[in-house]
Amino acid sequence: MTPKARMLAAYRGGKTDRFAVAPEFWFYYPAKLLGIDMIRFFKEVPFHVALKKTFEHFGCEGWGVTFVKVPNANVTSKEVETWPDADTLERTVTLETPHGTLRRRSLQRRDDPGGWQTEGLMKDPVRDAPAWESLAYGGNPEALDATAMNAAWKEVGESYLLEAFLGSTFFDAWSHGRDGEFEQGIYDFMDPELHPMLERLQERHIDYLVRLARAICTKTEFESLFIGCSWSCNSLLGPDLWRRWDKPVLKAVADEIHRHGKLLHVHLHGHCLETVADMAEIGIDCVCPFERPPGGDIIGKEGLAKVERLLRGRTTMNGNVHTVETLIRGTPEAVRREVREIKDVFANNPRVIIGTGDQVGRETPEENLWAMIDEAKKEN
Repeated sequence: MTPKARMLAAYRGGKTDRFAVAPEFWFYYPAKLLGIDMIRFFKEVPFHVALKKTFEHFGCEGWGVTFVKVPNANVTSKEVETWPDADTLERTVTLETPHGTLRRRSLQRRDDPGGWQTEGLMKDPVRDAPAWESLAYGGNPEALDATAMNAAWKEVGESYLLEAFLGSTFFDAWSHGRDGEFEQGIYDFMDPELHPMLERLQERHIDYLVRLARAICTKTEFESLFIGCSWSCNSLLGPDLWRRWDKPVLKAVADEIHRHGKLLHVHLHGHCLETVADMAEIGIDCVCPFERPPGGDIIGKEGLAKVERLLRGRTTMNGNVHTVETLIRGTPEAVRREVREIKDVFANNPRVIIGTGDQVGRETPEENLWAMIDEAKKEN
């Protein structure tokens, strides 16, 4: 089987010739292998190409995303780049909408894959929400030009599973737009006076993602679509807010994607046990990364067995090898031990991918990655 075929079989609960093993390489390790800093990485290297080189280097399975660009005639943007110092890039983006001007500032360092926001788009949620709404939902998913996406899908081929990045859940989308991001988002969602506006925007968010999912499913050959997670998890948002604001989004999107015979992959980092059963109920095809403590709450074989029961053969588990305590700080034998725990628990359940508890750090010794991949490939 090819790496892509193993991943798809695991997503669908089909038989494979061996366990799929898919470290979440994402940004750090591809940039390290290419020998470039993070600013150059984002400016110069197509993401799907960097991942292809990385997965082929390690001879393992994997997944990654290509990003979707929806035309939005209602918004014009201007970006200015400055360099506060030789290693830091500042970006200022000014957006003109029919309902006002929004501005965002962010900083990125050569050694940092994510950067951080220093000024958010919405300073006042009531005043600025109409402009943000034009930005977030004013585009036309039906006008999506999928040429670049289809080209990336073909270029990746069977090397790994390339997925279409659909976007994020509602809480994350709103909070990314807020000045103050997650912390301010929590205050907003706990404010009853804002609930009527947020409920209306939630409906728009669902409608927009469903339309976008439909466009991707009909205009591309992607087998799977992906929804990311910044703060929409038990560790930060909590299960009650997640069920009210984000679970309906995932349900509507999953239903639309499945109508087209496609698959949905969702990222839900941090603690997850309180909502694992919800994932199976929604019918999500694959969820990652089921982290071990302290970041997550999946403790050893007992925790894995509970996850296996809660997913009920309806959802594939991807992840669980600890990215810090085991892959960065541990020994090759410690890595092998965690891999064996996953294989033992899921010995009779094909819905598993041996992955990592979030992004592989650049400090990770390469011998630990080889140990993870080698142990996963061994016959039981």
